[in-house]
Order: sequence, then C-alpha cells, then structure tokens
Amino acid sequence: MHPGMADEGGAAERRSSLASERGRDRMVKGRGEEILRVSEISLHFGGVAALKRVSLEVHRGELVALIGPNGAGKTCLLNCINGFYRPDSGRIVYKGKDVTSLPLHKRSHLGIARVFQGIQLYGGLTTLDNLMAGRHMQIHHGILAALWFFGKARKEEISQRKKVEEIIDFLEIEHVRKKLVAELPYGLQKRIDLGRALAMDPELLLLDEPMAGMNLEEKEDMARFILDINEERGTTIILVEHDMGVVMDIADRVVVLDFGVKIAEGSPAQVSRDPKVIGAYLGEGNG
Repeated sequence: MHPGMADEGGAAERRSSLASERGRDRMVKGRGEEILRVSEISLHFGGVAALKRVSLEVHRGELVALIGPNGAGKTCLLNCINGFYRPDSGRIVYKGKDVTSLPLHKRSHLGIARVFQGIQLYGGLTTLDNLMAGRHMQIHHGILAALWFFGKARKEEISQRKKVEEIIDFLEIEHVRKKLVAELPYGLQKRIDLGRALAMDPELLLLDEPMAGMNLEEKEDMARFILDINEERGTTIILVEHDMGVVMDIADRVVVLDFGVKIAEGSPAQVSRDPKVIGAYLGEGNG
C-alpha cells in the first residue's frame, strides 16, 4: 500500500484501468517540449521559509502530481507559478518567457488557469453564467456594444456561448446548466469550478486539491474528468492532491515537498518506494 493510500474496491480498479491505458499512450508519445521551468525559488513569510530553492520542470502534455504533508509548501508553489505570490529568489519561466515578476492577470492571458482548494463561484448565478464569466478574457467588444448588444457584441456572445456549451457537455453538467450554483451539491459545485477554469482555454492548469471533501463516487468522477482534460484536450496539469490512491493511479510524474524542500521526484512507483517520502508521511523525518 502506498503511503497515505486509502482507496476502496471498484473505484480504484476503474481508475487503474484508465491509468493503464493512459500509461500505454505515454510510452508511445513520450514527453513533449518543456512548458514550465521553476528554478530554485524561495519564499519566506517573516522568519518562516515556505519554499527553499525548489526547482521543477513540466513538459507539455504531462500530468504532474505535487504531494507532501500539510504545510509542505504545495499551495505556495502553485501561488508562485500563477502569480499570487512573488518568490524572494529564483526564476519561473513559462513557454520560454520569464514570468517571475509578471502580474497574475497577464499570466492568465498567457494560458495559466487555477482551481483553488475552496470553491470560488458566484452562488447567485447559474452554472451557465459562471462558466461565461470564465470567458471574459476572450471578449473584445467595448462597453457601448455590450450595452446595446448589437454587432460585434452579439457575434461574440454567440461564439463564447458555444464554447461554454462544449464544456458543459464535456463535464456532463447539462442537467444543472440553468440552476443557481448555491443550490447545487458540493461535488457538482467543484465540477463547475473546474469548468470555469477550462473556460479560460488554459495550456497549463493548476489544480489545488480538486477532490477535497468529496465522497468516493465524486472522487472517481473527478479523476476521470482530470484524465480526460489531460488526454482529450491536451492540457498540461499540475495537481496537488492528498489522496495517494488517486495520485498513484493517474499521475505521470510525482514531485514531493516536505517543509518547503523538494525531497523526491519520479514516477509514482519510484516515489512510493522512496525512504524520504515514506519518512515524511509516517512522521519519521527525511532520513
């Protein structure tokens, strides 16, 4: 059993089947070009070091899992990648461009999207309207055109609506498309949150514990959608997740943090056998 793994029966078997097929595809395709390079970034909050010279490379089309005990620095690393935090030192290069000091909204325009631990939806709006909000960067008409809803504004609305409907079909949420988000179950809200990030047409998708708080069936569905996003849409993904069963089943590569330091990196099988990783999860230090 992997460290921290707590999977059950059929769900794990079905995910493993998907992962096995995916593994065969990976052996054929191999790694793509490098899309992200994080070079020795450090981040401090007062006297506390959240990240200590962490380096990471992600290749186009990969699904990389970022794991570690609570407080290991996983969310801080995602915050640095998408621009919520600026590291004290080091560099972040995305698609060959140094984005270390680039504001968050400009990184979004370059194709980086983020799903947070907590649900970040407009509860008083419908599923459809929440997903349309994710298309705001693709809307180019002015205020007057939007006010009177004619010409370019009307054409853009139709075009953006078509994109959103494709995402609704993809995530199988047609039955709640016109329902207020606040009235929906937690698992569906998490799926809609994922859909809004997809509406940004990201090349790099950062997922921060997308299955937190879900039951077994909801986790199985979310794992399937994450695999489909990676495989069918070709989106590169960095996934932070505590469920080691999910991580070991679907990730191409696993990076392990502990106390802000990268202690291991490799395939799921390699990482699960690493003494440092086992020690971190069992509370025995990094020896």
